[in-house]
Amino acid sequence: MSKRASNPIWSGAALFGALLLSGCAIYHRKPLPMTPDLMRSPALTVPVDKLDLPGLKPHPIPTNGLDETAIVTLAVLNDPDLKAARLQAGVADAQVLEAGLLPDPQVSGGLSQSPEHTGYSIGLGEDIQALITRGAAKAAAKARARQVRLDILWQEWQVAGQARETFIQLRADQRLLALLEPFQKLLAGICGKDQAALARNDVTIGAASSDLRSLAGVEANLRQTQLDANQGRHVLAALLGLEPDAPVPLAGAGRDHLLTQAQFGAALAALPRRRADLLALQAGYESQEQSLREAILAQFPAISAGVQQARSAEEGVHSIGFTVNVTLPLFNRNRGRIAIQRATRALLYQTWQARLDQAASQADQLWRASRIMAARLHDLEIHASDTKTGISAADRDYRAGNLSASEYLALVSDWQAEQMQEIQLRASLEQAEAAVRTILGLPFEP
Repeated sequence: MSKRASNPIWSGAALFGALLLSGCAIYHRKPLPMTPDLMRSPALTVPVDKLDLPGLKPHPIPTNGLDETAIVTLAVLNDPDLKAARLQAGVADAQVLEAGLLPDPQVSGGLSQSPEHTGYSIGLGEDIQALITRGAAKAAAKARARQVRLDILWQEWQVAGQARETFIQLRADQRLLALLEPFQKLLAGICGKDQAALARNDVTIGAASSDLRSLAGVEANLRQTQLDANQGRHVLAALLGLEPDAPVPLAGAGRDHLLTQAQFGAALAALPRRRADLLALQAGYESQEQSLREAILAQFPAISAGVQQARSAEEGVHSIGFTVNVTLPLFNRNRGRIAIQRATRALLYQTWQARLDQAASQADQLWRASRIMAARLHDLEIHASDTKTGISAADRDYRAGNLSASEYLALVSDWQAEQMQEIQLRASLEQAEAAVRTILGLPFEP
C-alpha cells in the first residue's frame, strides 16, 4: 500500500469529496417534442382538485353537447398556455427554497515545509451578512411566489372569460345561421320564379333586380356569419386544447347576470381585495418592500467570521484562532442597489394605482353599457312580437296569392333584420355582462 493511500489526511480528503459529490444534482437531457399533443375530444371528467376559479364547481360533461359551464371548465383545465403558466409556480417555489438556504461555510487550508517540521493551517468561515439579510430575502421570495400563483389565477380567470364570450358568440352565430340559411333558400326560390316570370313579362326588370340584390345581401351575411363561426370554433378548440378540426358540439345558451346598482357598487368597492391580478400586484409590492429592506440591510459592513487551527513550520507550535473579515463601507455602501430598489417600488406603486383606476373605469363603462343594451333589447322584443304577428298574416296572404312576391319579400326582410339585430344585441349583452363579472373578479355563476 502506498504512503499516500495510508495517510489519514488523504483518506479524509477522499471521504470529504465523496460526501460532497453524493449531494450534487445530475444533469439529464430532455429533448423538445416535434408533434402537437392536442386532443381529439374533450375530457369527460374533471378532477375536483384542479378547479381553482371561485364559484366554479365540478361539472359533468353533457352527452348532448358542451354547455357554458363545461366550456369554461375544460378551457381552464386544458388550455395549453395555462398548462405552461402553471409551471411558473414550480420556479417560484424553487426561488423560495434558494432564498431560505443557509450560506455554505468556507473551508481554507494550506501546507508549508521546513527542515524540522511540516506546517499546516485549516480554517472554517461563514458569511455573517448573508445570515443578516436572509430573513428579508426569504420574505421577498415568498411574496413573489404568492404573486406568481395569483398571476396564474388571473390568467385562468381571463381564459374562463374568453371561453364564455366565445361560447356566447358561437351560439349566436348558430342562431343567425339557422335564420339566414332558410331565408337564403326562400330568396333563391323567389329569384328563380322571377326569371320565369320575366320570360312571360309578368314581372318588371326592376322588381327582379331588387330581389336579386336582396339575395346577394343575404348570401353575403350568410358567408360572413359562416366565417365568424369558423373562427369561433377554432378559438374554442385552441382554448380546450383540441385539434383544430375537432368537433365541438354546443348545448344550452348564455345566461343573463345583470348586476343591480347596489350589487355593482359593492363589487366595485371590494375590487382591490378580490381580483386576482390586483392581489398579485399587492404581493409583488410586498416582495419589493422586502427587497428594499434587504438592500438597506446589506449597506452595513459585510462581515465574515471563522475559526482557524494551524501549526508553524518553523517551531511546530500549534495555534487556534478566530478570524473576522470586514468590508469597510467607504465608497459603495450599497447605495446603487438601494436606489434601484426604491425606484422599482415607486414604479410598482404607480402600476398598482393605474391598474386599479383602469379596472374601475372599465367596469363602470361596461356595466352602464349593459344596462343600455338591456333596455334596447327589451324594446326590440316588444316590437318583434308585433312584427311576428304581421309576418304570420303576410305568409298566409302570400300563399293564397293575395300578396306579391316583392311585397312579401320586403316584409320578411324587415322581420329578418329585426331578428338578426335581436340575436346580435342579446349576444353583445351577455358578453358585456360576462366581461363585467370578469373585471370585477366576481365568482363564476353557472
